[in-house]
Parts: sequence; C-alpha cells; structure tokens
Amino acid sequence: MITSIFSKSKPINFVIIALYIILLFVITNYTFLFSDLNSSLTAFFKLGITLFLVFLLDFIVAKNNLTQGNSYAIMTFGLLFGMLPQTMTNLDLLLSNLFVLLALRRLISLHSKLSVKKKLFDAAFWIAVAALFYFWAILFFALVIVALIYHSQNDFKNVIIPFVGIATVFVLLLVYNIVIYDEFIRSSDFIRYASLDFTAYNSKESILKFTVLFSSFIWTLIYYFRTLPDKNKKLKPSYFIIAYASIIAVLVAIIAPLKDGSEYLFLFMPFSIIMAKYIEIITERWFKEVFVALLILTPIISLLL
Repeated sequence: MITSIFSKSKPINFVIIALYIILLFVITNYTFLFSDLNSSLTAFFKLGITLFLVFLLDFIVAKNNLTQGNSYAIMTFGLLFGMLPQTMTNLDLLLSNLFVLLALRRLISLHSKLSVKKKLFDAAFWIAVAALFYFWAILFFALVIVALIYHSQNDFKNVIIPFVGIATVFVLLLVYNIVIYDEFIRSSDFIRYASLDFTAYNSKESILKFTVLFSSFIWTLIYYFRTLPDKNKKLKPSYFIIAYASIIAVLVAIIAPLKDGSEYLFLFMPFSIIMAKYIEIITERWFKEVFVALLILTPIISLLL
C-alpha cells in the first residue's frame, strides 16, 4: 500500500513527506516554537533546513538517476526522521549535514565528466565548512579521495584541488576571526571531543530503535554491494561513494561526543538511497511493506515501552 504510493516520482509524494516532517517537527520542538521570539525563529530555521534536506535528496536522486523514477528515497528519509526525531533539534548537526549533502551532490555528479576540477574543489570546500559546525564531518573528506581514485587518479592537478578547497575555508576562517575577534584561531573553532561511551543507549526505547535501524541498514547494504557489479559502469563509482558515505556516517556516530540519536543524521541520506535501491529489487510486495512498516511502527512502539 505505502510502497505503491511512492513507486512513482510525483510532486504529491514530496508534499506528503514534507507534511509528515512538519508534524514531527512541531511535536518535537513544540516548546521552542511557542516560547520567545529568538527560540521561535531558530526553530523555524531548523524546520527550513530539514525540509530543504528532503528537497536536496530528491534533487540528487533525480538528477543522477540513482533510482528507477520513484520516491522511495525521500520516503525512507522522512521515516528515519520519525525514528530519530531528535535529529531535527540540533542546529549545528543540521547545518553540517546540509553541507555534507552539498559535497556528496558534487561527488556523485562526477560521473558526467563535466567540470571535474570545479566539483572536486566544491566537494572539499563544503566538507571543510561542514567540519566548522561539527568537527567529525571532516571524515567525509575520505569520499573525495575515493572520487579521485575513480575519476582522476592520473591527473596531478585534480589531486591538488581538494586540498586547495580545504585551505580556502581555513583562510576564510582566519580572516573571520581576525575581523571579528582580533585573533587567528579560537579554541572553539574546532571542537574535537570524541566518546565511546554508549550508556545513553541503555534504554528499551533506544535498543529497539537501533536494533531495527542497524538490522535494516546491514541487510540492505549487503544486497546493495551484491548488486553493484551489475550497475551501469558510468554510475558505479557514484553508487560506491554512497555506500562508503553510509559507512563513514556510522563511524561518525560511533565516536560522536554526544549520544542522543541526533548523531545518526549523516546516515539518513546514504541509507535512504540504499533502502530505495533494495525496495526496487524486491519482487514480493508484502516484503516491501514489512520493511516500511518496521520504520513506521518502531517509533510508535518505542513510545509505549
């Protein structure tokens, strides 16, 4: 039933997901939406970023033909917000994830072989900007290296360009600090704390959510890698970049200093595409519905625990 609604890419599907996210956001941020003016403006800014993330994902998928003309990716994206609604409360993470998605957009589009140098610069630039809001987003720079291996390993200029992109952000940061604070580097510019303390997950609600999330992720990722040899040769590097992005996102969540669920936001985009590709290859309709039902029912059941 649900998968049949999103089996075609239609504007109404985006509207459905947008309304669902708005409802989730109002429930999650109710106290901030209707308090003082500054809190309300910040909350609406978070909502705007969240909705733009959905639009950006839909644009990336459609522009690069990553799915077979369906809306399964944004459907999964919206349901993941339902699983972990706290991802909509952390402004720094939302901004960082936005810039990582902008970088992924450029890396995925490298298959066109157009403006390769510009895209490598942009990807590195956006990842460096993302690291200013959430330091461990810098790990996604590994995807630029992967892209170089697939697309430009023999061009020395292309190898240099991503590092120029990072250096550009660093110089801009220095200029900003000098103009605003009259110093070169501030201790708050790069907060590098990490933690392997998972006691925050020690609740029935968290155990249920993460069991379903990681079971679905590992299951679909295995099938995703199994089908990669059959993919279009031109698009295959883009699919590998998505897979590696999901693995890096899990690593970022593992070492995140704050464990409240919001640290898994980076996983949403690659996992949504991986899940979409899996739903496409399932021939049994009931099995498709089971996967979607798990993502819908898990947050509801967790509220009852």
